Amino acid sequence: MTESLNRVLIGLARKAIETFLKQGQFLSIAYMSINLPPHGGVFVTIYKQGKLRGCIGTPEPIRDTLEEEIIYNAVSAATEDPRFHPVSLDEFKECTISIDVLSPLEKVDSIENLDAQKYGILVKKGNLRGLLLPDLSEIDSVEKQLYWAKRKAGIDTMEVDIWRFSVMRFREYGD
Repeated sequence: MTESLNRVLIGLARKAIETFLKQGQFLSIAYMSINLPPHGGVFVTIYKQGKLRGCIGTPEPIRDTLEEEIIYNAVSAATEDPRFHPVSLDEFKECTISIDVLSPLEKVDSIENLDAQKYGILVKKGNLRGLLLPDLSEIDSVEKQLYWAKRKAGIDTMEVDIWRFSVMRFREYGD
């Protein structure tokens, strides 16, 4: 990952949120001339003073381009995370952003093929799904990762289908 790519993608997410908060409209797509990572699922996380302030994403791409995935998920992280009230424009000035571009999901048959620092996971049981990104400070083992992914999904059984993925992480520093 290059510093310029990090700056461009974080700038795109920041501009998308600011445009939506100021005008109530999604940022028009301006295709990047910079070499982008492969189009995949995207999670955008917003932090305020180092604490989670919003996180929304898609495990697989649902938009036509990576730029669109970033724009729509950035706005959703700022305005639609059900755990938080929407971010205000003034508050957003104090926030930092992280973007995770996911690799394709890969089904896992054994937890020996997991690593909480290297891989995120998606667990599924029927219609219930829970996802955790990799390398989260409070998740230091595969067992904790599975526990919290199942808890997010409302799954209380041991038997789940598990997928793993890696991420390209882009982060804005400032907090």
